[in-house]
Amino acid sequence: MQIKFKVAKYEDSETIGSLVVDLTNEICELTKAQHFDINLNSTIERCRELISDGHYAAIIGEYQNKPVAVVTFTETYALYAGGKIGVIQEFYVSPELRASGVGSTLIEQVKKYGKQHDWSCIELCTPPLPEFERTLNFYQKNGLIPVGGRKMRQALA
Repeated sequence: MQIKFKVAKYEDSETIGSLVVDLTNEICELTKAQHFDINLNSTIERCRELISDGHYAAIIGEYQNKPVAVVTFTETYALYAGGKIGVIQEFYVSPELRASGVGSTLIEQVKKYGKQHDWSCIELCTPPLPEFERTLNFYQKNGLIPVGGRKMRQALA
């Protein structure tokens, strides 16, 4: 199976938005909770803004010219991690291609991008467990290790 990966551009915002909405819908369905207030149009518009402002990047995987995977990330800084790091915000592979190696190759694409941008590491938060135990195992198999804690949030708007 030949998956073509590319660093996304502004013009790819609709593709990114669509895949991210698929991801968030899947998380909500599996956990039977509405973790996100998200819709396609506002997600696409937000993606356009973040990419054009240089605050957000993505890599898209395509199979037979159809988008099947996406990883979004941002660059930030952390003293505990030695400086510049990459934080994966969203990571999604179409269900029919899971366990085919697409996700592992997508992680490798992020690592390559990070090395080119002098990141000291990459970090991410997993979706809620136990529903996503398989996701946690996938990340560990691909070299990411748990460092403790849980993602926490408080809306400011």
